[in-house]
Amino acid sequence: MRSTKLTFALVGMLFSLLALASCNNDDDDWSIYYPNALVTVRPTTNNAFFLQLDDNTTLRPVNLTTSPFGDREVRALINYTPSKESAAPYDRAVYINWMDSILTKNAISKSEMNPDFDYGGDPVEIVRDWVTIAEDGYLTLRFRTVWGNIGKPHYVNLITGVNPDNPYEVEFLHNSNGDSFGFVRDGIVAFRLDGLPDTEGKTVKLTLKWQSFSGIKSAQFNYCTRSATTPQSQAISDMRPEIVLQ
Repeated sequence: MRSTKLTFALVGMLFSLLALASCNNDDDDWSIYYPNALVTVRPTTNNAFFLQLDDNTTLRPVNLTTSPFGDREVRALINYTPSKESAAPYDRAVYINWMDSILTKNAISKSEMNPDFDYGGDPVEIVRDWVTIAEDGYLTLRFRTVWGNIGKPHYVNLITGVNPDNPYEVEFLHNSNGDSFGFVRDGIVAFRLDGLPDTEGKTVKLTLKWQSFSGIKSAQFNYCTRSATTPQSQAISDMRPEIVLQ
């Protein structure tokens, strides 16, 4: 089964101090407790890795030589401090204060959906937030829903191939597993978009649809197929792709 269990956590917990906390920061510096970047952790050879900050910018973690996630490529929230050490062969050198992965999974083509699994149609809200973004070949979403049993798994999936007239239209599905009463809480999930047609270097509109608490909603993201990242990329950009919620 390609669906993954997701046990939700308070968004405040997601943004609390996590593993790899730096002992070099002042105790009164509360900024360390919050993420200041969303990245892709990209393994290389010999268990080494680098971080992809956006579609163009790579980071060298000067205080970590191996990925805490092994050979898995995942999306992660990090708190980092710029470093004066050499960034070569990447764009910027950074000191990682802490890093925590988020649920990272493949999108599922409509034609490949498991008929024996209930992908659900339970309502969620997509939160307009800096981590709700399409970049580096992923669609990362912060979403909000209701549940009461913390230990009971919910299921979330991104379905492609839902519109034969638009290959860049996708659908977010949520199965609450019967846990639909209690408190409003947030979750974060990232979906790989490598199954979508190659945009051939162009930026297109990626349309996301989902069942909200007030009916079907949609959002559009600027999307460009992920390209091979090489050290010392020619362009360094801090611009995040635009999201328009409707």
